[in-house]
Amino acid sequence: MTVRVEREGASGVAVVTLDRERRHNAIDLATAAELGAVWREFRRDEGVRAVVLTGAGTAAFCTGIDRGVEVPQPASPYSADDPLLTIGPKANDLWKPVVAAVNGMACGGAFYLLGESEFILASSSATFFDPHTTYGMVSAYEAVYMAQRMPFGEVARMSLMGTAERLCARRAYDIGLVSELAEPGELLEAALRSARTLAGFPTEAVQGTVRALWSAKQAALRQAFDQAPALIALGNLPPADQAALFTGRRAAPEPRVR
Repeated sequence: MTVRVEREGASGVAVVTLDRERRHNAIDLATAAELGAVWREFRRDEGVRAVVLTGAGTAAFCTGIDRGVEVPQPASPYSADDPLLTIGPKANDLWKPVVAAVNGMACGGAFYLLGESEFILASSSATFFDPHTTYGMVSAYEAVYMAQRMPFGEVARMSLMGTAERLCARRAYDIGLVSELAEPGELLEAALRSARTLAGFPTEAVQGTVRALWSAKQAALRQAFDQAPALIALGNLPPADQAALFTGRRAAPEPRVR
């Protein structure tokens, strides 16, 4: 199992941990399937009324899709399979609140998860960045998710600067991406405090509020997502060229943290 689930029976809170620390909690196909199954299970579990989502260790919350994963694609030029589109709670029709606790790096495909969380807490050592353009890929779904959580100029800068620049936790807090900062050893407890409060309220009212908040941005999200496959197909370098850029990444200068 690459997704660890722990339940606090009395409080009604479940902690979901991406448990691939040696791979910086990158998501392979098994992890993607497990995440979808966990969210669907919570829909029917009346003992779970709020969720904390985090990553194992302190180096990374999640670094997106595992670079070692091969995703078979349909032959049709009008179809594409993206396993990350089904890893979030909203994609699985879960309307119980999810609080993200970001420890270390959050980048690329991590934004599918952060984009479908209600709010984000981060350790003071957390950093946020989007590596797509560096490796010849279009940041489409990730940029769209973050455009709904960050000022336009900030998400444009992060999406375009690739691995050359990382957003520090303090800057993420200042622009509203992160709602609370904590020291690394205190992050999980801070997230649990918020989740326990949410779980203590009548769950019908909480879920209805989550659904209302999501509906406020869902139409724009759907329209933007409709454009994403074509933009990715047009803008992505061939896989072999992407791999070559990724292999040569060690020659790149250290990223600037701002």
